[in-house]
Parts: sequence; structure tokens; C-alpha cells
Amino acid sequence: MWRFRNREFVGQIVLSVTGTILAGLAAWMISGRNAAFAAFLCSLFWCAVHLRRESRRYQGMRLLAGQIDELLHGSDIPEFQHFQEGDLAVLRDEICKMTIRLKEQAALLQKEKTSLADALADISHQIRTPLTALHILLERLRSPELDMDARRHLLREAETLLAKIEWLVKALLKMSKLEAGSIALQKETVSVQKLLREAVSPFELAMDIHSKTCTIRGADEKSFVGDYAWTLEAVQNVIKNGLEYTPDGGVLTICCEENPLYTELKITDSGPGIPQADLPHLFERFYRGENAGKDSFGIGLALAQMILSRENAVIQAQNAPKGGGQFRIRFYKTQI
Repeated sequence: MWRFRNREFVGQIVLSVTGTILAGLAAWMISGRNAAFAAFLCSLFWCAVHLRRESRRYQGMRLLAGQIDELLHGSDIPEFQHFQEGDLAVLRDEICKMTIRLKEQAALLQKEKTSLADALADISHQIRTPLTALHILLERLRSPELDMDARRHLLREAETLLAKIEWLVKALLKMSKLEAGSIALQKETVSVQKLLREAVSPFELAMDIHSKTCTIRGADEKSFVGDYAWTLEAVQNVIKNGLEYTPDGGVLTICCEENPLYTELKITDSGPGIPQADLPHLFERFYRGENAGKDSFGIGLALAQMILSRENAVIQAQNAPKGGGQFRIRFYKTQI
């Protein structure tokens, strides 16, 4: 009965019946009763074939509409009915393509939603720890019984905690901008010697206090193409990580090599090395290894990899043959 609720289909029935009657009357007037009867039968047969074909086409469209409705209101993707060659077959193929694309986009959005929720939970946890410690320090500073030396000591600790929070927030903002693609990295010729000297400079005071040294080898006249400021950020994070694992009196060695394919930096500390269980996870956000320090957020290496991956460069971690952890950064001269 659904066919008779379709105005277009009913209109075709009326048109076909009217045409059949008019054809019979025309034949009666021109050639008599027998010709009129023959014309009526031929027209009736043509109408039946046409209406049958249209009925099947509308039935297919109704079935396709039902499957689209199931797709919109259901959780699973239906199996679309196969049709013979024609407009419906083309329409079905296009809908199938759209369905697959929508499914992929939905899965990607769900993955991004889950990742965002996990990231927010991690960020909340990372910031909460130093904020809690800072709150405790402020409570202690309110005590009227504290002498000036104790107050100075607590204020220095509070400044250290604030600096850690500031660094964490800035690092997270940088990662968010990189992930969103809102930062356009520049392409310029970067001097390796200048880059490394500036990268080591912020750590010189801490190295003097702990009798650590940093040796740079082979950096003269070496260069690569990249964004100076962002590469400096990445390299500083790797150097910072290496110095954290370099014992007092130890040496952090930075070697530079260049060939027609790439310029490579090898940053090697003189610490205990990287546990094998940590190697696959070092560049994961908020991952803290087995030997991680208490002040580590587990974000510096992740940020470094994120920057370098956008500069036609790669970073890898391994244990040096003679001991210690080693990071290899390669800046390729051609697109990889």
C-alpha cells in the first residue's frame, strides 16, 4: 500500500491510464474497433511494464531510505542492499563511501576525546603535586615562630616550586600549539656550534655546583636547516635530561657528525644507562622512567620529539657502547 502513498507513483499511474484510454480512443476513431482493441492492449502492456519497473525502483529507494535512517539512529553500520547497475547502484556506492568515512571520523573523534581526557587527568595530577607542596610551604610561612633563616629557606623552596609549575605550564602550552598546528616552523640555516653553546648556557651554574662538565666535539662549521628557536628548545630538553642522569663529577658529551644525508648530534651522559624496559616509552608524555628524579615531570623528551618530528628530524634513545644513556638526533637534508 505504500506505493499509493507516493504521489509521484500515483501520478504516473494516472498518466499511464489516461494515455492508454486516449490511445484506444484515437485508434477507434481512425481504424475501428479491432485497431482500438489492439492499441489498448499494447498501451496496457507498456503501462504494466513501466509501472512494474517504477515500482521496483521506488521499492529500492524505500529500502535505501530505511537503511539510511538505521544508520542515523543506530550504533552499528547496516549492510546496504545491493542493486543492479543504474542510478540506485551509484547512489548506494556513494552512501557506502560516506558511511565508511563517517565511521572513521567517529572513531578518530572518540580516540581524540579519550586522549584529551587522559591528558587532562595527567596535567591535573602533575600540577596538583607542586601546588600542594607550595600550599604547605605557605602555611608554614604563616607561623610567627619562624626565624628569618627558616623563612628565607622556605621562600627559596617556594620559588623553586613556582619555577617548576611555570616550566610545566609553558611546556604544555607549547605541546598544545604544536598539536593544533598553530605554529609555523621557520626554515633557516642553523649553526650547530652556536646552537649547542646557547643550549648548554642555562645549565653552566648547576654544572659548576655539581662539578659536571659538558664537552662539545665536531660542531665547528656544521649546520642544518631548521627553526633555530624551536630546535634550541628541543636540544635543551635533551641536554637537561642527560645532565639529570650524569653523576656529580661526570661528563656529558655532545658529538656532531655530518654526511650528505643528515647532520647528527649524539648526546651521551656518563650515568648508569637507560633500563631496557624504559627505552620504548621514553618519548611518551608524562612517562617517568625507573631512575627518574623526584623533580621530573616526564614531559621534556616528549616535547623534544614533537618539535623534531616537525623539522624533518628524528630522535632515538639507546645505551652507549661504553655506558651511559645516549640520544641521537638526525636532521635530514632531504624530506623523509
